[in-house]
Amino acid sequence: MAWVVAINTFREAVRDRVLYNLIFFALLMMAAAVFVGQISVGIERIVIVNLGLSAISLFGLVMAVFIGVGLVYKEMDKRTLYSLLSKPIRRSEFLLGKFAGLLLTLAVNTALMTLGLAAALFYVSRAFARADFSILVAVYFILLELALVTALALLFSCFSTPLLSIAFTLSLCVAGVLAPDIRSLGPITGSRPIEAVTTLLYYALPNFSNFNFIAAAAHGRSIPLSLIFENSAYAAGYVAVILLVAAATFSNRNLK
Repeated sequence: MAWVVAINTFREAVRDRVLYNLIFFALLMMAAAVFVGQISVGIERIVIVNLGLSAISLFGLVMAVFIGVGLVYKEMDKRTLYSLLSKPIRRSEFLLGKFAGLLLTLAVNTALMTLGLAAALFYVSRAFARADFSILVAVYFILLELALVTALALLFSCFSTPLLSIAFTLSLCVAGVLAPDIRSLGPITGSRPIEAVTTLLYYALPNFSNFNFIAAAAHGRSIPLSLIFENSAYAAGYVAVILLVAAATFSNRNLK
């Protein structure tokens, strides 16, 4: 039954005009990247890839947060959740379907934006190079990051309002980006308790800096295969833990 929920979630998200607006603005930013690249002699590729991947990441984040926080709340607000749960479907399957549906939506939109970036890059360089493969890896890392954000948004939507869920999700995103800096603060203070706390926070927070390879892709640097497997395993494990917590929270919630 989870796949049925996933397909319905995908269809609902696709019908939402917000998605098309976000894709339009992302493609517009890539068009701006072409313009900027043309006046940046010698660094056209770097500028286009940097702005293009940044647009994919930014608009993907907006989609994941603002749609993800309403996945459960919207169903409760429309009173459709109760009819769904009256059927032979578990609450955990419902959540898994919602997560998979939004992740599929993000993957499709990311693919469309990547095609836009490829078109902009081809327009400037008139050819693709072997180094451009690193762009696809960077896009894959962005998708892994979006999967984490989607899971977090879904978790908060299980027990909070959309506004608070947005605040919680964005706060964790910012903290996750700053995770390495948080860890480095511990030794600077010279306090062992503070160092222990900062180390604990470093490992507990989703380390989004692991997935930021936009600069490396822009400069055509190769990304080790081992790092791709490590990031994939990290994202899969973290998402699994978040979804388990979300399922436990949602299962114990009184929906009356």
